[in-house]
Amino acid sequence: MKTAISLETPNTQLVLAKRGDVWTYAHLGARGGKPEDFAALAAARPTGDSANGCASQETYPAFGCNRPAGRENYVERRGALQVRHADGDVNVEWKCTGFSFRPAAKAGRRGAAAPSEAVIEYADKAHPSFRAVQHFVAHSDCDVFETWVEISHAENGPVALSRMDSFCFEIPGIAETFRLTSLSGNWGNEANVSESEIPRGQQASIGATDGVRDSWENNQAFFVSAGGPATETAGRVFAGALCWSGAWQATVGHAYTHELRINAGAANLTGPYVLDPGRTLVLPKFAFTWSDAGKGPATRAFHRWALAHKMPHPGVRDILLNSWEGAYMDFTEKTLTDMMDGARELGGELFVLDDGWFGRGEFARDNDSVGLGDWFVHKGKLPHGMAWLAKQAAKRGLKFGLWFEPEMANTKSEILRDHPDWCLRPVSDRPLRHGRGATQVTLDMCNPAVRDAVFRMIDDVIRETENLAYIKWDANCDVNNVGSPYLGPEKQGNLWFEYTQGVYALFARLRAAHPEIVFQACSSGGAHADYGFLGFADEFWGSDNTCAQQRVFIQWGEGQFYPASAMACHVTASPNHQTNRTAALKYRFDVAMSGRLGFELHPGKMTPEEIETAKRGVETYKRIRHVVQTGDLYRLASPYETDRAALAYVSRDRRHAIAFVYGTNRRTNDGRPETLRIPGLDPDRRYLVREIDVSDKTGEAHGHLAVSGNKFSGAALGSAGIPYDLYAGDDSIVVEIAAAR
Repeated sequence: MKTAISLETPNTQLVLAKRGDVWTYAHLGARGGKPEDFAALAAARPTGDSANGCASQETYPAFGCNRPAGRENYVERRGALQVRHADGDVNVEWKCTGFSFRPAAKAGRRGAAAPSEAVIEYADKAHPSFRAVQHFVAHSDCDVFETWVEISHAENGPVALSRMDSFCFEIPGIAETFRLTSLSGNWGNEANVSESEIPRGQQASIGATDGVRDSWENNQAFFVSAGGPATETAGRVFAGALCWSGAWQATVGHAYTHELRINAGAANLTGPYVLDPGRTLVLPKFAFTWSDAGKGPATRAFHRWALAHKMPHPGVRDILLNSWEGAYMDFTEKTLTDMMDGARELGGELFVLDDGWFGRGEFARDNDSVGLGDWFVHKGKLPHGMAWLAKQAAKRGLKFGLWFEPEMANTKSEILRDHPDWCLRPVSDRPLRHGRGATQVTLDMCNPAVRDAVFRMIDDVIRETENLAYIKWDANCDVNNVGSPYLGPEKQGNLWFEYTQGVYALFARLRAAHPEIVFQACSSGGAHADYGFLGFADEFWGSDNTCAQQRVFIQWGEGQFYPASAMACHVTASPNHQTNRTAALKYRFDVAMSGRLGFELHPGKMTPEEIETAKRGVETYKRIRHVVQTGDLYRLASPYETDRAALAYVSRDRRHAIAFVYGTNRRTNDGRPETLRIPGLDPDRRYLVREIDVSDKTGEAHGHLAVSGNKFSGAALGSAGIPYDLYAGDDSIVVEIAAAR
């Protein structure tokens, strides 16, 4: 068995070394160097026997009487795993019982290069049937590693898991200061970028306990900078994301002796998870990378990984019109066909019918208090049926999409009238708590019968609607009633994990049955913006707040980890329905074009001038969207640090770039801002610089860029930059940089 191995991505290296009975982290950083050298240096780090001594660096430490080499008297108190064995013992002491390593394979003519993978098998010394299998995968086409753990046992009774983290990274000596950057927020105010130093001897904790909408309060992705604040282009940065959509927790610890420790995993909120003998529990994946050149490379690594390995349909997205803000639930067939006519005129490619199309009889969905969970077409609103409506879209050259909320139901519904025990509820006779419409509750996705019923209803609608191309998956409630009738009294601690696994099982079944459908992950806005859902969905709804000025900040935060093609960004009416703010149509378009462009309005309420501007905007976006949605993101000016936001997308072949500038709090006539330096271009190639203005009838403008229409080298654009004027807080600029012929 090897005692040191190296998993490598194009620019990053993870070295694992065996010390005694366990494997340890020896290095995570820039690629280069023999694994034996990193292992020897790591082994020379000081060790101690107390809890405040140096870290053991185990790849998967467990609570209890661990005895890593050099720390034989140490009791692990902060491990990734904490259990109570069937006989009551609460200790785990790992011994490696197997190890395999598969180096990366070169790409063949028809496929991508195979990643390298290491698999470590552990067994507890006192309970040898209690096992953990830890996987590490290094992708050879992007700088991201993935890891996950499988837990199993064959003890004489159930084993209780109080803590079951997917990831525990522990390494000393790399720095004396650490900073955590995370995304936090709430409804309508998602993905705020927060950064703070972690004091020596303390730890910072982030997480979520809603059970459903678990990307709001804190997002599952975060940065940790070592040795001082990191910028976009400088500083040492760890970036990680827990691929999980349910309750979760993560901690970043800065030990008094300057070890860095990062834990992340699913959270148990109502007691330990009970694992029966013979079952294997597969914990959520954790994705991570390292950058020695700031946050920018870590962001681009995550974007490339998502497009290549995570999202089901990583191609260019359609421009859609969603009916919600244009009609809400008050619509007829004519309302919808009129909106389709408008979508066609604007140049849209997809029409999505939102909430209000389902329910029957006394539960017909005319408001948000009835019908949820009954996925039958509302014949009062749609007398010709869903297949007819989809054909109306097809006649206009549009694809067709539908809104569902598979995880929830109203108590005023057929599904809960007939099966009152199919929603989450306390095992005692406590009254139910309700969400939206004063009747909404969460279905018990732990129960296979519930999942089967929901699948059959949705599947029937999909099959009736022959050309259904898109589903918006919403979730507007939390686990407000804590308890699962299906799990029984002894396993209520399993609720939080099994609920999310049940949602994934339903999603996977729908994807397998209808692989061609594009799914959007929505949850009262951005509460399903995570890589757990993006393993099944193709994009997410970043926020119910569609105000362009605030979307600048929301999309800035989400773009730290999630690619532009995953961010649904819609042009909406002015004044905005959430904030009552007004904004020029150009500004609203410019903001929405930095993600997946769409509309959330009724085109029939637009003026002729607005229609013409929107048509130019759609035509422009179709020409540049491949750069925005698949290019590399460079953040140029932060709205948190300046009076503007500036960012650029550069195509992988470095021939094309699109830059966006948005005024946020800028005073009129406040002088010229810093030039736009465009990284990532070919320094020896010449580029044509052109301002795009969708509000101008020619599609071009020269009001912001004196150099628009001129050619420059990539070296000059990256070093000197493009000078520009930005006139006020609601001003915006789009710049196209294209390789000159």
